[in-house]
Amino acid sequence: MVFVSITRLRIRSLRFMPAFVVRTLASLRQVRGAEGFLQGSLLPDRRRTFWTMTLWQDQAAMRRYMTSGSHLAAMPRLLGWCDEASIVHWQQEGDVLPDWTEADRRMRSEGRPSKVRHPAAHHPSLGYPAPQLGRAAPITRK
Repeated sequence: MVFVSITRLRIRSLRFMPAFVVRTLASLRQVRGAEGFLQGSLLPDRRRTFWTMTLWQDQAAMRRYMTSGSHLAAMPRLLGWCDEASIVHWQQEGDVLPDWTEADRRMRSEGRPSKVRHPAAHHPSLGYPAPQLGRAAPITRK
């Protein structure tokens, strides 16, 4: 069994994008070398929305990554930068990435909104538009 982690973030203003991009690139460098990371994908969606999909050997490996380094440093800033943020996790057989349609389905049915300081009106219900699927990029190990 592998552990799947999906996140969805919407940056609420263009003024936060430069800092968000810097933090994202640092977190990508960190994840590529993280112990227990198997593979992943980044999906830039419309309207400053970004999805991540990562596969891990287990939940403990994902938590070690999440609570250290560049990722940990970025997390508090997201509270102010985002007006939408959500997360979903599950375990699955095999280390093949699910497709983004499945990620969206799981986010809506099993996911939860994350805390943000300036939530959009539909944030609590995860009532976001369906993602545009054509622009995903792989995240591979170093």
